Amino acid sequence: MFRVCRSARDRLIVLLLSRAGLRRGELTGLRRSDLHLLPDNAVHHCLILGAHVHVVRRENANGAVAKSRHSRTVPLDFLVLHALDLYYLERAGSPQSRSCDFLLVNLFRDPLGAPMTLGAINELFAALCVRANLDRPISPHQCRHGFASNLADSGAVLDEIQGLLGHASPTSSQPYLHPSNERLRAAVDRVPTPSSLIGDHS
Repeated sequence: MFRVCRSARDRLIVLLLSRAGLRRGELTGLRRSDLHLLPDNAVHHCLILGAHVHVVRRENANGAVAKSRHSRTVPLDFLVLHALDLYYLERAGSPQSRSCDFLLVNLFRDPLGAPMTLGAINELFAALCVRANLDRPISPHQCRHGFASNLADSGAVLDEIQGLLGHASPTSSQPYLHPSNERLRAAVDRVPTPSSLIGDHS
C-alpha cells in the first residue's frame, strides 16, 4: 500500500497509522503543534526528549476526535520523520494550507487547505487496496492492529503496548501478546541459572 501511494501526504498517513498506531480520529485531529521533532523539545515547553507526537482529545472542526480522554505521547521513528519532511515540502506548495494548523489537509481536491476528514482516510485506503491489487481490503484500523502486533513480536511488554496504543485497560492490549516459539525460548534462556546467582564455588 505504501508503494502505491501517489503523494507524500498519503505515504505519511500510512506510516502514522502503521508505525505510530494512531486511530483515524486521532490522526485527522492532529495539529502541527502536536508534533515535537527535536532531540530536546524544551523550546516547545516539553520535557520529553526525541521526536514524538502528543495525542490530545479536543473538539475539531472536521469532526475528528481522539477516543481516549487521556492524552498520550507516541515516539516517532526515522521513517515517519523522513515522510514528514517530504510532506511538509509538498504542503508548502499549497498556499491555502498555510493558515491551517491541522497536520493533514486537502491538497488535491476542494476545499483545498481544509483539514482532512475520517471519510477521506477511508476513501484513500479503499483506493490504495485497489491499486495494490490486494486479495482483501485493509482498513486504517488494521494498520493499528499491525503496529500492536509488531510491538509484541519485537518484545514489547504489556504496559508498553498499552501506553503506546492509549488503551485504558491492559486487557485491551492482551490480544496482541502472541509470542513466537523463538521469543518463548529466548525468555527461558534469559532466566539465570542457580550457579550464576550464587557463583561457582567449585
